[in-house]
Amino acid sequence: MAVQIFRAEAIHVDKIAGLFDAYRGFYGQPSNLAQSRDFIAERLALDESAIFFAEDATGKALGFVQLYPTFSSIDAYRTWLLSDLFTAPEARGRGVGRSLMNAARAFAVSTGAKGLVLETATDNLGAQRLYESLGYVRDSGYYTYCLDLKQG
Repeated sequence: MAVQIFRAEAIHVDKIAGLFDAYRGFYGQPSNLAQSRDFIAERLALDESAIFFAEDATGKALGFVQLYPTFSSIDAYRTWLLSDLFTAPEARGRGVGRSLMNAARAFAVSTGAKGLVLETATDNLGAQRLYESLGYVRDSGYYTYCLDLKQG
């Protein structure tokens, strides 16, 4: 399967929205295609994230990765938060996720970033294997804390 990776622009919102909605569903959120579309459109319009997507030779979108810029005060460098990675179920096991991860890495390098950081669910073993095969190391020195400001 020939796969090409592209950086998303506003014209690609509809192509990515369905994948983003499925990604949210993977993490237990109810489907809301309009909300997913609006969210992706706003990130792109405001240049708040970098999104790369994979498509096959027929133009069908197979997966995406979304990065948000952040900074390390300790290192005094930019880093990128690899927030979202999703591959359509029918495209899994075909190297799509690896291609998207490599595109994210190349993009981070091109921006002079010190690195990429990501989080994944503790039971997402397939993703963990992919990340580790690409050289990502699980952080054992820091805990992640979250404060939910939209409770209830």
